[in-house]
Amino acid sequence: MKPSTAYLFAVAGASFWGFTGLFVQNMYRYNIEPDQVVALRMAGSALILFLAVALIRPYLLKVRWYDLPHFIGLGVGSIALFNWCYFTVMNEASLSIAVVLLYTSPVFVALISRFVFKEKITMNKLAAILLTIAGCALVAGLLPGGAGGMSLSILMIGLLSGLCCGLYSILGKFVTPKYHSITITAYTMLAGGVVMVPFSGLLANEEAIQEPMMWMYGLGGILLSTIAAYILFTIGLKYIESGKAAILSTVEPMVAIVIGVFAFGDRLSSWQGLGIVLIFSAVVLSIYSRPGKFRKKRGNRRKRPQNEWEKKPGGDV
Repeated sequence: MKPSTAYLFAVAGASFWGFTGLFVQNMYRYNIEPDQVVALRMAGSALILFLAVALIRPYLLKVRWYDLPHFIGLGVGSIALFNWCYFTVMNEASLSIAVVLLYTSPVFVALISRFVFKEKITMNKLAAILLTIAGCALVAGLLPGGAGGMSLSILMIGLLSGLCCGLYSILGKFVTPKYHSITITAYTMLAGGVVMVPFSGLLANEEAIQEPMMWMYGLGGILLSTIAAYILFTIGLKYIESGKAAILSTVEPMVAIVIGVFAFGDRLSSWQGLGIVLIFSAVVLSIYSRPGKFRKKRGNRRKRPQNEWEKKPGGDV
């Protein structure tokens, strides 16, 4: 595949992620709660993925039983929680604010990696942390006047969405060497859906589940902003450097902010606009702080290890 085509796939996938707010905000019109949106999105994605993979490549559904806790951690501790936080801020503040606070995740990854993987805190990472703090203060209205246009609880929930989103990169390291990315996504969505459906009370919300348009918006979010976005971005990621792919992924918040402003009438002050710029700058600094991200690796390449269940039979679930 040509690099230009790969870039197009990656940008398309990131753009589809940016459409998440368009579907979710419209779902809120039918008296559905943020946790119920998360339950519908994860359970629906799991159902479609399992059916599709079972028909096309059923061998991808084989996993080791002792890896199930990792999938539960990814599904519940990362994806379900970060989606709930993201959708809550979207509901209580605005789509633009929600996506900006979500994109503090690279900074949290840098901090966690320092203690878990002993990665150094470089000057770029330190600058990214300071820019993120200043940017969040501006977006929340704590600076320059200190009046506070956003409640502290919503700000903390927004930052928690960034933390939980970043945890996916950390927790995913335990399963990515063993399984195909589609396998990880399917079981992650299944784990989150199994927990969130009964916990959220989605099936008891008769007013929402009886609205055909609510299901249409939910299905659109599942197919376009979850499954299609993931597949397109993953295809592009195969042919371009991961650092460049990370930069291309910042198309997502750009699209989300444009949708928030033009579709839902989000209003951002000049100070909030400056805060957004600072946070995006922090994201770029976090990416550049990783050695070798933008250099092609040369020399001997190790052959990709086989999946665990390909090496020896038995023990699958």
